[in-house]
Amino acid sequence: MTTQNPANRPRALIAMSGGVDSSVAAYLMKEAGYRCMGATMRLYQNEDLGQCGFHTCCSAKDVEDAADVAFQLDIPFEVINYTDEFREKVIKKFIATYEAGGTPNPCIDCNRYMKFDKMLAFARAHGLDYVVTGHYARIEQDPATGRWLLKKALYGEKDQSYVLYVLTQDELAHTKFPLGGMDKPSIRMLAEKAGFCNAHKHDSQDICFVPDGDYASFMERYTGKFYPDGDFIDTTGKVVGRHHGAVRYTNGQRKGLGLALGAPVYVCDKDMEKNTVTVGPESELFTTKLVAGDFNWISIPELTAPMRVKAKARYRQPEQPATVRPLPDGKVEVEFDAPQRAITRGQSVVLYDGDIVVGGGTIL
Repeated sequence: MTTQNPANRPRALIAMSGGVDSSVAAYLMKEAGYRCMGATMRLYQNEDLGQCGFHTCCSAKDVEDAADVAFQLDIPFEVINYTDEFREKVIKKFIATYEAGGTPNPCIDCNRYMKFDKMLAFARAHGLDYVVTGHYARIEQDPATGRWLLKKALYGEKDQSYVLYVLTQDELAHTKFPLGGMDKPSIRMLAEKAGFCNAHKHDSQDICFVPDGDYASFMERYTGKFYPDGDFIDTTGKVVGRHHGAVRYTNGQRKGLGLALGAPVYVCDKDMEKNTVTVGPESELFTTKLVAGDFNWISIPELTAPMRVKAKARYRQPEQPATVRPLPDGKVEVEFDAPQRAITRGQSVVLYDGDIVVGGGTIL
């Protein structure tokens, strides 16, 4: 372990979820000579959301695992209550986006408003220099421009840069991603070697506050609303069946429609005011253009002219060649070289130049 004068050692706040990645991130930062403090965010109470029987990233067991690892590493540990902020900034936006006909990505909003904004403010209030997470991505400073760059993880299958495009220059300058150059087996081996209780803990996959995946039922429980049945219509406007509430369907969906029309049909559009869901053949899902707003530029200060990029319009999609153009109102147009399937309002489009994140925004 690195030995330095304790007064001169940089100080880091480790965002500890109770999982193996953030635990190993804490281990690596301490090994690198940082004075570390661990913190777990309490974002909601499972009981409040009707999720008592589920294991989620904010469960009591996760807090216990994070505390155990902090104890093993001999670093101070704290649980920070952000339930009010999470409700206002993440859950309410999640519901509003679905109710407006979009499909939200709450993990991106959690990164924007909680993991980096709130945690960095907490770190600064406690005299700490950096926020550290277990994300798979890399941060470097461009020597030519001085701008902080967000780059993909070295191992592409674990790369999480797509959900991190919201980080500001100030946040990037005060964030560390120690796992950006590592693969998962190596991380589990380190955790096992350190004797961590979560060395073989499963990765969390689902939306943390909707662990069963039934977001419409969650919304009904949370809001007290009931989303009524309505009409399925075809692309000519003809009624072809009944649906169970437009919020329950997302663009490109085929399964669970309950329609027998002689050929496969997919959700192509929704009219939330009329409570109709338009279905049609898969060919109706393809388009080459999208418009996005709420853009955060990382590698450049702003977009002033058309630029060639690779773009992703959803997390698991391979990057696609495209041209991005500035629009007069601060929005951007992304035109793909080839038609893309089921581009969906509320999701994010993230632009890449090689392994560097150029920027990203919300699809309108």
